[in-house]
Amino acid sequence: MIVAADNARHRHPVTSQAVLIGWLGWRSGARAVGCVATVLLAVVGCTTVTDGTPGADTAIAPAYRASVSASVSASVATSSKRESQRQQSLTTQAVVRVCESFVTSSKEAVDRVNDFVAAYNRGGDTSGVEGPAVDALNHSADTVEGDTNGPLSQQLREALNAYDDAARDVAKAIRAHAGTDEFNQRVNQLNDAKTEAVKRCRASL
Repeated sequence: MIVAADNARHRHPVTSQAVLIGWLGWRSGARAVGCVATVLLAVVGCTTVTDGTPGADTAIAPAYRASVSASVSASVATSSKRESQRQQSLTTQAVVRVCESFVTSSKEAVDRVNDFVAAYNRGGDTSGVEGPAVDALNHSADTVEGDTNGPLSQQLREALNAYDDAARDVAKAIRAHAGTDEFNQRVNQLNDAKTEAVKRCRASL
């Protein structure tokens, strides 16, 4: 964490503590599970020449129909369960992908912004650190935004969108050489959005 300087050159640091969401051990690969249940009803005919009046075995038919019906119901239930598991697997993959992108890119963005803050607080030339900070912030926002198209919860999507907006706002403030108060306000919003996104990522898995 960067220690803020005094008076007019005062800048609040961007928090850059390590974010541990527990990515290790997660299995992001989805298993494609499919089940097509087909019930084949064969009609078998027997031609027998006998004396007497032919008749159907009405006692067996109801039991047979009940057996077929139970088999079909069981197949449908199994297919439904497997489809539910497949959808859950796709959701898990989407969450892992976007949260990994968020954690990795936001850390880089925070580091570059803190380089800028440190240079500013020293009263030195910030031209060499402005570009990397702006680029890292915009890259993080673009990367996270690109991975939010999957099946995510509304809460997680909103938190990541808020982070994207806050990152771009800080980038704009740096590029425009905004005043200290405006810059600090943007940084605080970025810190808050980042914290909320981390919380939502944890809650989604």
